[in-house]
Amino acid sequence: MKKTLIAFGVLLVIYLIGINTIPPYIESQRNPVVASPPYTVSPAAQTLYDRLDFISDLHCDALLWGRDLTKRGDRGHVDFPRLREANVALEMFTIVSKSPAGQNMKSNTTDAFDNITPLTIAKGEAPQNWFSLINRTLSQSKDLTDFVEKEGEKALFIKSKADLEQLIEARKSDKTVVGAMLGIEGGHAIEGSLENLEAVYEAGVRMIGPTHFFDNEFGGSAHGESNAGLTDFGKAAVKRMNELGIFVDLAHCSPAIIDDVLDMSTEPVIVSHTGVRGVLDSQRNLSDEQIQRIASKGGIIAIAFFDGAVGTPELPNIVASIRYVRDLVGIEYVALGSDYDGAVVAPFDITGLPLVVEGLMEAGFTEDEIRAVMGENVKRFFLANLR
Repeated sequence: MKKTLIAFGVLLVIYLIGINTIPPYIESQRNPVVASPPYTVSPAAQTLYDRLDFISDLHCDALLWGRDLTKRGDRGHVDFPRLREANVALEMFTIVSKSPAGQNMKSNTTDAFDNITPLTIAKGEAPQNWFSLINRTLSQSKDLTDFVEKEGEKALFIKSKADLEQLIEARKSDKTVVGAMLGIEGGHAIEGSLENLEAVYEAGVRMIGPTHFFDNEFGGSAHGESNAGLTDFGKAAVKRMNELGIFVDLAHCSPAIIDDVLDMSTEPVIVSHTGVRGVLDSQRNLSDEQIQRIASKGGIIAIAFFDGAVGTPELPNIVASIRYVRDLVGIEYVALGSDYDGAVVAPFDITGLPLVVEGLMEAGFTEDEIRAVMGENVKRFFLANLR
């Protein structure tokens, strides 16, 4: 008995050490930056940046890694202190519940080993989360709720138009108030259940991407094997999302799903982090026809920051991708969707957003256009479409 207790104690110590060391190490390896802060821009760019009323980013996976987002981190790309430093008004935090081993842009199988399972265990999450995608999802939802509550009056969980209006009003007198929205990257998180769809809505989720890196119950991924459109379940889920007020996010979806959603959705769609094929010809990026169809339905297209979406060097290609959408369909349809903390190498963390403004200025964008891209388009879109 004594030997058993000793052995158990040793394993517990190893486990506790792992909780404190393994997730931070993994994150530091998966979410580096090309250039570390602080970042400097021209006085003219900084002055314009400081005049911006509403800055927004539509995709960040920071909830995955187990960091306390109320504290300024020394790794990764986003937390509430850095959002304030960057004067960001609204961040969309997205939940990743499963990621295939060997994840790649070309082809991933549905039965590949899941990278998130060992990370979930290493973070010290409750056993009920270890092998349940919906439990992992609801746990990350609760984490965001807790972070916002810990922030007190300095943060708002945005679930409705009224919440967004409250944020806009609060920031008139206090620019340090940050809004947080919640999305899901990959509909596999709801495990083929409309009841689970209702549960994540109640938890605050207002955006769901049908697929991520592999095919699932919704249909085909841009990086899966089938290239299929929406399944019957996928169609039922999209219909229910429209009814509830959950935006469909077309990032990572197969071309067939993009067509199916645009054919059937009664609400505008979001593409939360993407590139465009006119700048980088990749199967994860949008074609001209897709951009035009999304814009024709009042949607919004957010440009990602990493090389797999825009190519290298990243900053000029971010600007080129924004310009491409503007020139094809209009400035009102383009926004920022960094994919921060999404297991990507970012050119800069969120405090480097003034570099985007400088790049847009150098490319000849007007101040009104820069305001639109940096957040006014997102504000207008959600004021028009949140319930």
